Amino acid sequence: MAVRPIRIYGDPVLRAKAAEVAAFDDSLRALIQDLYETMKAYNGVGLAAPQVGVSQRIFVVEVPLEAGGSERFAVINPTLDQRGGKESGEEGCLSMPGINEDVVRATELRLRGFDEHGKSFERRVEGFLARAIQHESDHLDGVLFTDRLSPLKRQFLRKTLDELARGEVPEGYHPPEVRGGPDGDRL
Repeated sequence: MAVRPIRIYGDPVLRAKAAEVAAFDDSLRALIQDLYETMKAYNGVGLAAPQVGVSQRIFVVEVPLEAGGSERFAVINPTLDQRGGKESGEEGCLSMPGINEDVVRATELRLRGFDEHGKSFERRVEGFLARAIQHESDHLDGVLFTDRLSPLKRQFLRKTLDELARGEVPEGYHPPEVRGGPDGDRL
């Protein structure tokens, strides 16, 4: 397992439509473990493969539950439909440090996809889990949460987004140590 570096806004992989996963093998399961470890190291609740430079239709989530504990799972080749309700809620993104804005999302939906062993599943999700799944699924289509903001709000963020694209991260942003993985050992 490895903590991989998160790709930051401006990296072309974040705007590309990710490829369908065809092989459910050990390399896929290793990537999923890296996604979990990276998500945890960066204190995220979700992470899509393009955010670590892998343009494949995979994401992981680990969302806290109201009753305590959390729900953690991987989704490969997801399909979202049967959306219902709408709610505005604050979102941030590991690929866009320092930016948090309210985004309107469906409050419930049907999620279909495959687990890391290639077994298909279908389930209804709602609340914060539905929000996280929509956010991560967007990454697989090259869509960022700021794309879902009003044009005026995006204009207000233009300077910050341009700074991120130039590699200027917000003051106080310190990514975790990157260990192993395809980019080697580095800080």
